[in-house]
Amino acid sequence: MPESKTYKGVFVILILVLLVCVLLNIGLGSVSIPLKQIIESLLGTSKQESWQYIIQNYRLPKTITAIMVGSGLGVSGLLMQTLFRNPLAGPFVLGISSGASLGVALIILGAGIFEGVLAVFLMSKWSIVIAASLGSFLVLSAVLIVSLRVRDTMALLIIGLMFSSITGAIVGVLSYFSSAEQLQRYIFWGFGSLGNLSWNEIIIFGVLYVLGLLLSLVSIKALNTLLLGENYAQSLGLHLKRSRLIIILATSLLAGTITAFAGPIAFIGLAIPHVTRLIFNTSNHNILLPAVILLGAIIMLICDTIAQIPNSDYTLPINAITSLVGAPIVIWLLVRKRSMVF
Repeated sequence: MPESKTYKGVFVILILVLLVCVLLNIGLGSVSIPLKQIIESLLGTSKQESWQYIIQNYRLPKTITAIMVGSGLGVSGLLMQTLFRNPLAGPFVLGISSGASLGVALIILGAGIFEGVLAVFLMSKWSIVIAASLGSFLVLSAVLIVSLRVRDTMALLIIGLMFSSITGAIVGVLSYFSSAEQLQRYIFWGFGSLGNLSWNEIIIFGVLYVLGLLLSLVSIKALNTLLLGENYAQSLGLHLKRSRLIIILATSLLAGTITAFAGPIAFIGLAIPHVTRLIFNTSNHNILLPAVILLGAIIMLICDTIAQIPNSDYTLPINAITSLVGAPIVIWLLVRKRSMVF
């Protein structure tokens, strides 16, 4: 029996769990909304205007953002772990997140230098998104140039870590000379956020997210071949430099866009691929890629539902919740399986 048919039932279960998580994420919050009202609001037939406004302008955008963030980071982590054949590799291993953090730090921590209208613009939401995108793009450009000149993939991994160290050092210097208010704003950005995007921002986010996923789908054959080792993959006819370039572009597009719009979300990109391998017990990316998309979205929705604390006005930092909820799950699965597929 083909492997895809073997896991068909598992995929059906995951899709159903995802739908339940979507409904819970929309329904739970400072105000609990009944399931019937959620469905009517989504269909546009609700007579409760206040609930319909809350769902369509706040909760539904946040739910869609959570799905894209969770699945995008999961896919990015899977690509990086396969490319570098390193279980500790994550979506930000190439310094993409550090580049975005540097761009945001230059805006937030350096805004005090400017005055008047320019200072107001630099502190706006779009300026932070643009700065994060530019920071990620600059680091990505440097990594892509290096990837064309370096044959060893592990050397590329080390170079990515060095880029992270350089950008981290610059952020440290900026932080040292910044005011307490600027530091607080930068720290809050670092907590990550899923609930601040408008529909226009979600459309832009969605277009870039889909492009990243398409590049990932194109890379499935190359990813499966790379599991055999780079030398053997080349002997099978794999164009290593081109495949590596597409994989890095896909990761950068997903991770960079997510960081720009939602902040640096921890844990998901590193852990979700491992959870998926442990559940499905396979290294076939035809199975792993869609499974990672579903599991990443599910875990992110669960974390966001917990973070918004149902029936409370408080919202916890999503970055803290992803680690607090996710890490025990990974530990439990590793202890239960006693080994992992890679």
